[in-house]
Amino acid sequence: MAAKRRDAPRKGDLREQAILDAAEVLLEREHTEPMTVESIAKGAGISRGSLYFYFGSKQEVLAALVERTVAGLHMDERSAGPGSLPRDIVRRAVENVAGAWREHGLVMRAAVEFGPHVPEIARLWRDTIANNTEVMTRVLVAAGLPDGNGPADAAALAQALCWMTERNFYHASTQPGGLDRMTETMVEIWCRVLPEG
Repeated sequence: MAAKRRDAPRKGDLREQAILDAAEVLLEREHTEPMTVESIAKGAGISRGSLYFYFGSKQEVLAALVERTVAGLHMDERSAGPGSLPRDIVRRAVENVAGAWREHGLVMRAAVEFGPHVPEIARLWRDTIANNTEVMTRVLVAAGLPDGNGPADAAALAQALCWMTERNFYHASTQPGGLDRMTETMVEIWCRVLPEG
């Protein structure tokens, strides 16, 4: 007899998502009300003991929240469509990252700020930047930049530009309207690296 298929999420999955959603909401109030395991559990509508069934600490909740958020940041230049020009791929990539900062800026700022103190968050953030660097290196090489290990080659430029984009969006996300302006600035900087033609 075939196993019964589950189309609906399991109760535990829903609780875990509720915990992460509560933590994201609480990040908005972190400056006036410190986030605690108790406040996260209360926001998720569960007991503190129930929260510990899913996560061992506040840091584990934050790491899972960062993991959920950065999953949408992993790039794939093939998603731009066949025959896309490098400038179009660059614009889509920068706009995708800017969109994530608009939607989840508090989580992403927390990732930058907690990374030095929570190794799992630091790893998730570095892995995301590394993924984006690899993808953008391929885009730059396809555009005609050298595929080598020198400081002016595609890999070095992609890495510097990915970290520059991350840092500039971090600061821009704290200013009203800052992400719109910074998105255009970062697209311009990326495109200036591309060979003419």
